Amino acid sequence: MGSTIRAAGAVLWRDDRVAVVHRPRYDDWSLPKGKLDPGETVAAAAVREVLEETGVHAVLGRHLAQVRYTAFGKPKTVDYYSARATSGEFVPNEEVDELRWLPVPLALRLVTRDEDREVLHAFAAAPADLRTLLLVRHAKAGKRDHWQGDDDLRPLSPAGWRQAEALRSMLPLWGVTRVHAAPRVRCAQTVQGVAEDLSVEVAREPRLSEEGYWPDRDAALVRLLEIAGAGGVPVVCSQGGVIPDLVSALAELGGVKLDDGVPCKKGSAWVLAFRERAGGWSTADEPRRWPQLVGAHYVPTALGRPGP
Repeated sequence: MGSTIRAAGAVLWRDDRVAVVHRPRYDDWSLPKGKLDPGETVAAAAVREVLEETGVHAVLGRHLAQVRYTAFGKPKTVDYYSARATSGEFVPNEEVDELRWLPVPLALRLVTRDEDREVLHAFAAAPADLRTLLLVRHAKAGKRDHWQGDDDLRPLSPAGWRQAEALRSMLPLWGVTRVHAAPRVRCAQTVQGVAEDLSVEVAREPRLSEEGYWPDRDAALVRLLEIAGAGGVPVVCSQGGVIPDLVSALAELGGVKLDDGVPCKKGSAWVLAFRERAGGWSTADEPRRWPQLVGAHYVPTALGRPGP
């Protein structure tokens, strides 16, 4: 068997319905999906394929599942996200000649493949309108031993700037609206391009730096939950000495199992999905109800994989 075929797709939703498409080439009913282009990330491919097959622009949410099977004699993996429809309308095209918006129970009956039913079950296991927070480790900044100045001021290396530009392209796929960073030059530089594109300032988060985190881990955890519950989609850039412990603590509180531990490469991101507690999201006039983590997915790099 040859090299693995990589593909991505989504459960596209609006209101209380999901999109199921008919592909005349295979005469099947399917979730929108397709193969990655050379140099493309899984997340970018999911958004592009949704647009190409349905005509709908979408914002990604939580990662739902990775499905594995054999296609044309080769192993194939398809990563699926939840994706909220934002604009656009379906027009029949060469790949898809019909689209139906259906409640999940009817979509489960219509789709052809068991793999799609598996993904729909994963989608239905949590509310569609979860809050998303993107927790990013700063990009590469060279070796500490080679920097003679204050370590807080150590900037990104050329490789780090490439990672930052890749994050600048990838993070908006989740509809980022706010940008936060630990008070390190390298943390701020990693997400500065995202902030510039949004015309917002990078909010500094002292409790999410390494020396701010460990003296009072509970206060740092509360600060991240405040950011998650404050509306919109925040990106938070922190450090390698913080992120694994922070994600582990959130997972323990939310009852989320992390099968592969908590990796944390430079320039990587955790896509964290939160649900509101009973009683709704808190406001300044209500008692604090902390959001609960229900999903955590690791994105090891924002750099697309090279083509064959």
